[in-house]
Amino acid sequence: MTRTEETSGATPPRKRLFVTLMGVTCLIMVAVIFLAWWIPNQGLANIHPNLPNLVGITMVVLSGIAILGTGLLVLTTALGKDIFLTRFMRLVVIKFLLPLIELVGRLFGLDKDSIRQSFIAMNNSLVTSQRMKVKPDRILVLLPHCIQLSDCEIKVTGDVHKCILCGRCSIKGLVDIGKKFAVDISVATGGTLARKVIVEKRPKLVLAVACERDLTSGIKDCYPLPVIGILNERPFGPCFNTIVDVDKIDAALSQVLAD
Repeated sequence: MTRTEETSGATPPRKRLFVTLMGVTCLIMVAVIFLAWWIPNQGLANIHPNLPNLVGITMVVLSGIAILGTGLLVLTTALGKDIFLTRFMRLVVIKFLLPLIELVGRLFGLDKDSIRQSFIAMNNSLVTSQRMKVKPDRILVLLPHCIQLSDCEIKVTGDVHKCILCGRCSIKGLVDIGKKFAVDISVATGGTLARKVIVEKRPKLVLAVACERDLTSGIKDCYPLPVIGILNERPFGPCFNTIVDVDKIDAALSQVLAD
């Protein structure tokens, strides 16, 4: 696989890498917890003979929580079912585990975008495992402005219905999707405008199209609002005449739309 293919977004993101790194991170956390107990153990005994045992029990409980949480995340994503506290686990993954996993990934020399792709796939799995059913008027499809051809004279930012449906870029297919499912579709020129649109529209679920960096940032910024991320394809490089697979958006919406 070439570097171009890796960065184009054409390769479907897989959860396996994130799950593997999550397991490695869990083991590192358990090791750190053990060392935090073992190293000062003798000093604790000098303070009180029962203190090492109390601290040891606390460390075992923390280690158990880390292992159990990792196991629940793996089972939830593998089975595609909301087993237990999925929303809370999304918080743990997004706010706590992701920075640690990115750090562990860098230690192993892994590409940051590969880790982000895997994180997005994990996040999508956790969102869909909740089996949410949302009315069309409470769903927002959020697109980057680079999805439109750069030489198009009709700018659709803010209103995709300005599109003349020439079919030269992905906008036509997305307008068709909007009509098919009766969902709101907005084009944003950046993260600030995207957040403004979300505040104004107040959706219950966002389906966002972007690159790895922007999707990861958006998922973190929007929590607890659930976000399903769809990676764009970048045959001409980042932020220029990008493409999105409309079938992926169709499939994602079919999963979450209420009858």
